[in-house]
Formats: sequence, C-alpha cells, structure tokens
Amino acid sequence: MNNFSINTGDTAFMILCTAMVCLMTPGLAFFYGGLARKNNILTIMAQSFIAVGITTIMWLFGGFGFAFGSDIGGVIGNPLDFFMMRQVTSVPNLLHGATIPFLLFFFYQLMFIVITVPLMTGAFAGRLNLKGYVLLVIFWNLLIYFPVCHWIWGGGFLSQLGFRDFAGGTVIHTTAGFGSLACILTLGQRKIPEAQRNQHSNLMATAIGTGLLWFGWFGFNSGGAFRADYQAANAFGSTFIALAFAMITWLIIAKVKGHGFDFVDVLTGSVAGLATITPCAGYVAPKDALFIGIIASIVCYTAVNYRKKKQWDDALDVWGVHGIGGFTGTILIGLFASGNLLDPSSWLLLGVQVLGVIIVATYAYVLTTLILKVSMHFTTITTTKVEQEKGLDFTFFSGK
Repeated sequence: MNNFSINTGDTAFMILCTAMVCLMTPGLAFFYGGLARKNNILTIMAQSFIAVGITTIMWLFGGFGFAFGSDIGGVIGNPLDFFMMRQVTSVPNLLHGATIPFLLFFFYQLMFIVITVPLMTGAFAGRLNLKGYVLLVIFWNLLIYFPVCHWIWGGGFLSQLGFRDFAGGTVIHTTAGFGSLACILTLGQRKIPEAQRNQHSNLMATAIGTGLLWFGWFGFNSGGAFRADYQAANAFGSTFIALAFAMITWLIIAKVKGHGFDFVDVLTGSVAGLATITPCAGYVAPKDALFIGIIASIVCYTAVNYRKKKQWDDALDVWGVHGIGGFTGTILIGLFASGNLLDPSSWLLLGVQVLGVIIVATYAYVLTTLILKVSMHFTTITTTKVEQEKGLDFTFFSGK
C-alpha cells in the first residue's frame, strides 16, 4: 500500500464504469437468450447469472490474490495476499489504480471475470448440463482466468516482456474465444437437426441485449485507464468508431458475397468491432479505430465462414467473433499504437504482442480441453439427445 491520495473525480468515474460492466452480464443473457432456441432460453440466461455467484465467491476466497497478489515466478499471484479481502481497503494501491480506493479496483476487476465464462455459453449452447457447467466455471476460472490475468495485468511474465492489453481483448475475449473452440470440438455437434440449431427465439430480446452490451462496453474500455483522463476519453471514442465501421463493413461483405444479410448480421458485426478494439482502445487514436473496425469485420467474418465450412457447431459464433476479434485486436496494438498513448509501434512491440496472444490462445484451448475431458471421465457433464430435442429448460434446473 502507499500514501497516494484518492481523486474523487477518478473514483466517481470508476464507480460508473464498474456499474456499466456489471450490466453487461445481464445484457449478455438477453443477447444469447434471444438467439437461443425457444426451449433453451431460460437455461442460457441462467448460466450467465449462475456464473456471477460462483465467480464472486472464488474472487473473495483467493481468486483476486491469484490474479493480483505478489508475483510467484511470473506465473501466478499469492492467493493469501488478499484472501477474504485482506488489505483490500479504501486506501489506493500504487500498482493498481493509484488514485482510486483499492476496494474499487477489486470490484471493477471482479466484473471482468464475472462475464468471461458466460461469453463461452453461446458456443456450447445445449450441450452441458448443470453439473458440467458448474465444474467448467470453477476450474476454468482457477486454471485459466486467474493465471492469464496475472501474466498480463498482475505483473506476470507477459507483463514483464512488455505485452499490452488495455481492456481485456486477450485476458477475456481471447481466452473465452479459444476456450469456446475447445468446448465445441470436445463436446461435438448438437444431436438435433441442423435446421433447428439456428432457430432464434426472440430477436427483440437480442437487440435489447446488444444495446446493453454497447452501453456497458464504454465502461469496459474506458475504465481501463483507471482515471478520468484523456486516455479514458480516447478509449470511449475509439470504441464507438470501431463499432460503427465494423458493423457497416460486415453488412457490405455479406452483400458483396451475395448472401444478403439479416438483423443478426447487424448486431454481430458491431460486437466483432467491440471485441477487436477492446485490447487497443486506450492505445490507438480514434481516427485509427476506423481501420481497426474494418479489419475486425473482414477477419471475423472470414473466421465465421471458415467455422461453417469446417462444420464446427459454435452455436452463436463465440470463437469467430470474440476469440478471433480479441486475438486480432491484440496484434493490432503493435501496428496502430499512438506515441502519446503508448510507446510508438515497433517491430519489437508487434513481436511481443504476437507471441503473447499465441501463448494465451494455446493455453486457453489446451487447458479447456483438459478440464472437459477430465470432467467427462469422472462424471456425466453432457446432455442427451432426448434432452437436446426437448430443450434444456425442462431438465437443466433439475440439477443433474
């Protein structure tokens, strides 16, 4: 701890950002719920809310220390440092938000981890029972999120190399996206006709969820500055510009490809831009965010089409949009970083970004695969053909 004084403006700003990020998890529930099949709506929405409870408990009982505790070999933090909020007080911390209460930093970071596993639920929709989902939340947080967060934001080895991730494009979107890829390849395709897999229950709910995600994303990205300053304002502007250009580019690509586009494309394109700008929002100039938005749509649209050709059953395209978006945006820091926000772009920075995001993506994929395979060896975590046909809303809440 240190004797830095609290800045009331920064504190008020971060309280708002924390509340905005908190709103994103219910927003995600609406987004996925509207895209899910009619008899899976409550299940996929419940998964977002259940993760909030489990993750918060883990965060208090050592999780925050694993992520932000004193460094142990560049790999993990000391879980005892902040166990049960020990030393998490109103006094600022020199390393983590030096002008805001450390308690506020604790809760802001909690909102980040809370939404990460729920992002994955759109990929394996209909394939995990309640037991399987709870096990995934617990072990995924423990073995993937906590270490990766420490590597990048907690003083771990990637941070020591100079790796950058402004607001979670690697820590959240890349890990969730490539964890999702592991889920869909390990769990296999749903046991229902392909025509039924893409039935959307309520696109109005999806639109509401998208709006909540848009709103929350400003706190998600701007809060990465941890103070109400130019960098926060820059992140705010970059976020919206990337959103807009990605959405329109996505629609143009769909039209040029001759497939036409629908309302889901409008929403998906915007989210691709948001996922891609997230790691670099505070490091690039808003004028460059338009190029990032365009690149986001081209790369993510290509990834989604590749997934379709490979017949991977990523129900709501989490890998193609969030995983590839976060992966791409992380690398783009090395190409577009602005000199007054970060050290100017260089081959060294680009190399570190490429190396770091490949390590994280590979780690998330391999560890997620192991978590699922080990869980499947000891217990039943998947749903049956009958349950999938009937819809999980009739069986998920039985606790099996």
